Amino acid sequence: MTPFLRDLSRGFRAVVPLWLGVVPFAFAYAVTARNGGLSFLETQLMSVLVFAGGAQFSAAGLFAAGATGVEIILTTFLLNVRHVLYGMSLTRQVRMTGAQRLVAAHFLTDEAYGVTLTSGESSFAFLLGAELSIFVPWNLTTCAGALAGQAIADPTRLGVDFVFPLAFLALLVPLLKGWTEVLVAGFSGLLALAVSRVAPGGLAVLVAGVAGSLLGALFTTDEASRTGPAQEETP
Repeated sequence: MTPFLRDLSRGFRAVVPLWLGVVPFAFAYAVTARNGGLSFLETQLMSVLVFAGGAQFSAAGLFAAGATGVEIILTTFLLNVRHVLYGMSLTRQVRMTGAQRLVAAHFLTDEAYGVTLTSGESSFAFLLGAELSIFVPWNLTTCAGALAGQAIADPTRLGVDFVFPLAFLALLVPLLKGWTEVLVAGFSGLLALAVSRVAPGGLAVLVAGVAGSLLGALFTTDEASRTGPAQEETP
């Protein structure tokens, strides 16, 4: 097995435990989309071409409510704008060419980002494997849900809201290695909760992400300025 395929396989396997949250969410999206009037092909193409769970779920609901194209585009943009921060973060860890960045950008998900970041892996193959480990079951389950059609009247009963927060908490905990990380995570979480009360969820995540990054940078710079001179004096 080549190094690329080996890293691809490791990335794919690393995300498998999170399928527990991905599968019911994809099924719920497909059922919601079909109940909202989308055809089987339209439902499936959204998973292939858009591939953004929260945005797809919201778009399906907006289609059913008769929203305009501008409303749908704006809502999905706000929900996915956090991926800009994900991309900026990943480019600091993973070495990628221009073409590889385009591929990684399309398949990027919360789960793939979290697993790659916590693993410390720096290869594009590992990142792609993690991304495909979400793309494959997401699309297969979308197909199953689209075929089921209106068999499930209330997709929220699948328990997606319960599984997803637990999955992301499992990704977050290994990153909390010191008081700085704990403080920044706590601040960002509270800020996101506060902003979500008055703004769309995507905007809340963006604001909290930027503010948390700035706070983390401030603490890191302050620590470096205090420890730097002491390190220079060490013989």
